[in-house]
Amino acid sequence: MTVSTTSTAPADAAARAVLVGVDFGPGASFDPTLDELALLAESAGDEVVAKVIAKRKAPDPALFVGVGKADEIKQLVTLHDAHGVIFDQPLSPAQQRNLERHLGVPVADRTALILEIFAARAQSHEGKLQVELAQLQYLASRLVRRWSHLERQRGGVGHRGGPGEAQIELDRRMIDERIKSVKVRLEKVKRQRNTQRRSRERSGTFRVSLVGYTNAGKSTLFNAMVKARAYAADQLFATLDTTTRSLYLGEVGRSVSLSDTVGFIRDLPHKLVEAFQATLQEAAEADVLLHVIDAASPVLFEQKIEVERVLEEIGAANLPQILVYNKRDLLEPSQQPRQARDQLELPGGGRVDRVFVSALTGEGLDVLRTVIGEHLQAQALRNAPNVATLPDGTPVPDLALHSSHDHA
Repeated sequence: MTVSTTSTAPADAAARAVLVGVDFGPGASFDPTLDELALLAESAGDEVVAKVIAKRKAPDPALFVGVGKADEIKQLVTLHDAHGVIFDQPLSPAQQRNLERHLGVPVADRTALILEIFAARAQSHEGKLQVELAQLQYLASRLVRRWSHLERQRGGVGHRGGPGEAQIELDRRMIDERIKSVKVRLEKVKRQRNTQRRSRERSGTFRVSLVGYTNAGKSTLFNAMVKARAYAADQLFATLDTTTRSLYLGEVGRSVSLSDTVGFIRDLPHKLVEAFQATLQEAAEADVLLHVIDAASPVLFEQKIEVERVLEEIGAANLPQILVYNKRDLLEPSQQPRQARDQLELPGGGRVDRVFVSALTGEGLDVLRTVIGEHLQAQALRNAPNVATLPDGTPVPDLALHSSHDHA
């Protein structure tokens, strides 16, 4: 997290962090275990030394958690010689500044932590630009009286800016200029990606995209299916950059395009979704989505809902899906599915294919390939001439047309 670079910890030691989560009641995101925030902190290279849970009806305007809880957090910081505090909910710039003054150590929120992890993990030129844009947009909102030195006036000979222009205005202008520059470069990358996408469309390639909650095993599944060497690890946001490979389906004698995309997470910062729009567009324009779900997760239902929310945000909610329940090798015998595939009834009507696999052992991958092949064939039927569909979308050959032709 951000505190890592500003703490007094040795360079080779992890920064010790205190985690804070606040329960604001029904309708608000809250993790009573703070396990996911702890995983995020560890992914950023921090060591979690304490967790604090608070309960409030509404955030305190000044200190978010109120004076009493802030004093309790301060005692834990002193007790564990912590280098910083991480909040599971977003903080306003004023709340962050007040908390740092009260606690005496740097304070970060969930958004800042996710941005830092993304910055460390991005590998491609496009990925780095997208993360930089999100960080700049986040920083721009933190400039309002964020640091005391920004309140000093600057001007006169040898200084940039007009007479009496505040340092905060100079910083904001520099950030605005950088945001514009990054957006221009990203637009160029986006045009290049669109050109590549149109080329694949002209070739008639069937596009399959892996989506899912972070650490559901998407990259491991991707590697297992296409024998690739994409980076995969048991950590949050191991993969940020989209990787596309050709997947041959022996059952139908054709190849499809398989793409691995960035993982989703609860309360993924909107600016980050916005910045990664070009990358996420790969999923939004797929012919079928492989929604990878961690079958061993105790909160798999909540994670599934969160992925569906982000898919809605990027315009991919109505795409055909195959639900891929991964990590079945971690399930107890009593939890094992009775069959490798079935169909799940949807609340609004209709059904969706569900496949149980283990990307690690390879169990169920042949079944998954078969189901992908079925979707490929179904699309071919839909696109073929003289083909009608039932109300549920099932392709049906126009028998009446053929029979009249035969009688003629």
